[in-house]
Amino acid sequence: MISMIVLGSGNVAQHLITAFLKSEMVTLVQVFARDASKINHLIDIEKITTDYLTIKKADIYVIAVSDNAIAEVSNQLPFKSRFVVHTSGSMPMTVLNEKNNRGVFYPLQTFTKNKALHFREIPICLESEEASDYQMLEQVAKSISDFPYSISSDQRKALHVAAVFVCNFVNHLYAQGQAICDANDVPFSILQPLLIETASKIQTLTPEEAQTGPAKRNDTETINAHLLFLKDKNQQEIYKLLTKSILDHGKKL
Repeated sequence: MISMIVLGSGNVAQHLITAFLKSEMVTLVQVFARDASKINHLIDIEKITTDYLTIKKADIYVIAVSDNAIAEVSNQLPFKSRFVVHTSGSMPMTVLNEKNNRGVFYPLQTFTKNKALHFREIPICLESEEASDYQMLEQVAKSISDFPYSISSDQRKALHVAAVFVCNFVNHLYAQGQAICDANDVPFSILQPLLIETASKIQTLTPEEAQTGPAKRNDTETINAHLLFLKDKNQQEIYKLLTKSILDHGKKL
């Protein structure tokens, strides 16, 4: 068994705690959290500490905190020459204090509190300074996921940017679509089959092959009608920018 300590109490930390507690390869010996009340529903209170000085010894320490807090937490760890990883998609491995062996354990998924996930389907991007540490990290990843990947810091940064486009930006477009529906007394649920089909197509087609719509057809009459319909300036600018991007992409092909 690989002994582990998770440091953090946010969305990612809570999902990891839940996954590791089910793992047959990992023993979750302790969780560090500034506010124990955030995680005492997940793990026994005696396994939670709020004091850096009482952190126990383990094979691997997983820092699952906000990007801005990773360095601070890493610097305050009261030990050296142990294996410490963070879970960030955008921060390099070197943000961790060099007094310990460093690595990355990045689950590529969107995490929402109280929204259950099937961890076995989540890709986990792995990186470490030492080959022996990577072997252990891979074992840990395989214990909760079927999709571990060796990914460098530069590759992970590219993945994180791509994830913002395909997840965060797309979700914001859902919000804009709902706002348009709400303003015109149309139930947003009517669009749900379209959303599901659009996402489903990407499993068998490339995004380029799956692209449809007035910009793809260069249907300027429909595009201009849509722009006249939109009264919100922000929505107009989003529509113009994305339409131009689709048109320009078509010209490159």
